[in-house]
Amino acid sequence: MNTRPGLSDTEPAPCLRIGLLWHSVNSPNLGVGALTISNIAIMEKVANELGVSVEFIVLGWMDKSFPVYVQAPNVRALALNGRACKPGGAFSAAVGDCDLVLDIGAGDSFADIYGWRRFLYLAYTKWLVKRAGRPLVLSPQTLGPFKNRLARAIAAFLIRRSDLVFARDRMSVDYARDIGVSRKIIETTDVAFRLPYEKPSPWPGPKEKTVVGINISALLYQGGYTRDNMFQLSIDFPALMDRLLDYFAGIPDCEVVLVPHVLSHRAVEDDLSVCQQVQRAHPGVSVAPAFRSPSEAKSFIAGLDFFIGARMHACIAALSTGVPVAPLAYSRKFMGLFYALDYRDVIDCAAETTESALEAVTLAFGRRDELARMARHSAALAQDRLGIYEDGIKDFLASRIPNRRPAPVAAKSRLSA
Repeated sequence: MNTRPGLSDTEPAPCLRIGLLWHSVNSPNLGVGALTISNIAIMEKVANELGVSVEFIVLGWMDKSFPVYVQAPNVRALALNGRACKPGGAFSAAVGDCDLVLDIGAGDSFADIYGWRRFLYLAYTKWLVKRAGRPLVLSPQTLGPFKNRLARAIAAFLIRRSDLVFARDRMSVDYARDIGVSRKIIETTDVAFRLPYEKPSPWPGPKEKTVVGINISALLYQGGYTRDNMFQLSIDFPALMDRLLDYFAGIPDCEVVLVPHVLSHRAVEDDLSVCQQVQRAHPGVSVAPAFRSPSEAKSFIAGLDFFIGARMHACIAALSTGVPVAPLAYSRKFMGLFYALDYRDVIDCAAETTESALEAVTLAFGRRDELARMARHSAALAQDRLGIYEDGIKDFLASRIPNRRPAPVAAKSRLSA
């Protein structure tokens, strides 16, 4: 029964059409997929509470070589490229048919640390949304950094022009202030804490081995896109991986599995090929299977006893399931997110030496029971923080519901797990 004022019991509920900008239905970077699945789940919960149905159009990069794992009757996708983003092109047409656009910036891509091409795509599409007269909401994400003065000016202008802005950490809020943004920015956390997964079955009796997962980022292992220490790490990342594997090989009751979280046809991004390369040099370790979806990866990570990760959403998969984790940070996004959730055991790979990073990880391993308790606390805190996002979106949508198109069918997402 629809009890919203002005609607009869038989009148179909209004339907909101939401554009999900810089999300993806099949990104080989499973972190971006995790953001998409989680944000859809959050928006459906909010829409249900408001008594409306919702349709989504996912606007982002698509990978022809990777299977689609976000599939639902109320979800469709538009691949963004230069042609689609031309004025009057497919992107503008899609945006014009939306009631609002949620831009998550692929989590951390509204920055210039990944190069000008990516930054300009992220900036230009925001401008097109506002040019079309559509409400633009920046979903929880890292804001910046912007090392270039022009990039900072463009970013500040676009943040001011957005209708509602959420950041996933306090550092982003403070950074926006530093670049001249005085508008309200709501601090919450990463939506991937809502990613569904299958809990591992309880282990029957005492475990014979402690299973350690290590996520090796191909991007860091190969020096970034420029292959010349693009992220200005102070450690030797490949050497750290070798030394960690040697360390755990010396512990008789440890089993190590390498866990890829980006499975790309681009060699510079492909964790799987790097994990296989490392395995050949360390034949005692295994490599996790090529995951088919973000939820499948999270379900695997949830069954580990300790996790070391250089991909932030692989670390979030651990933290959100109570697995003790040693995040290997290459940018402030790690510290911003984890510190805000009272989890401070983050190794800053742009400040530590290889030796001190190794020591920090081994000390964390020795404290894994304590870190597991901290992870459970942080996961609970994250759920509370996401309630702030839900409430903010709910209030924002409530004033935009009247006179919307009726829903053709009642559709609920069935997202791949």
